[in-house]
Amino acid sequence: MAVTVDIKQLFEAGVHFGHKTSRWHPKMAPYIHSKRQDSHIINLEETVKALDVALPFLTKVAASKQVLFVGTKKQAKEIVKATAEDAGQPYVTERWIGGMLTNATTINQQIKKLKDLERRMASGDLEKRYNKLEVQRFQEEIDELNHKYGGIKNMNGRPGAIVVVDVVADDNAVKEARTLGIPVIGVVDTNADPASVEYAIPGNDDAIKSLEVLLGYFGAAVKAGAGAKQGEGA
Repeated sequence: MAVTVDIKQLFEAGVHFGHKTSRWHPKMAPYIHSKRQDSHIINLEETVKALDVALPFLTKVAASKQVLFVGTKKQAKEIVKATAEDAGQPYVTERWIGGMLTNATTINQQIKKLKDLERRMASGDLEKRYNKLEVQRFQEEIDELNHKYGGIKNMNGRPGAIVVVDVVADDNAVKEARTLGIPVIGVVDTNADPASVEYAIPGNDDAIKSLEVLLGYFGAAVKAGAGAKQGEGA
């Protein structure tokens, strides 16, 4: 089922509030409605148009592949994690580690190590073989690996698309995706280059309410596709 975008909801969440005019990116000009005091106001009609293209694409991708959600800045972390988990998708909310996409061999080795330690810890194998202090150190290693890779430990190979909630803050994720030809759906505030991603969504990438609404749409679109895939497998 197609996800319908409500412009009033975008307005009420403050999706239209951009950055200070001194920080703007010239390529955002087509998406800017006006200036208010010393800040730019984003044209929400353009945001709706962009979402109306990006959301069906996300649904289509999620019907056959995973969608990776990325948001490492403080106010985005919990919302991104909750959205991804609700949709059953992988996510990165801590630091983007170089090579997460482009150096799959090394990353997969770390994830394999994590899963193996978790399995041995759960089965009691480590407890049988090692003393309490050593077991504690293994648990600390598990915790550290989960901190780095927990969100992607169930990612099956290369994702079909990536959702990035701040293309400036997470430009390394965007660059790796471009290197591999993975389409990026990115929230672009008035300080961002919309040409850096395939699907640029003009919007406020700082306010929690704005992020909640935009991620709500992305999550719903992905769930619609993933649900269709599960229906086919039933």
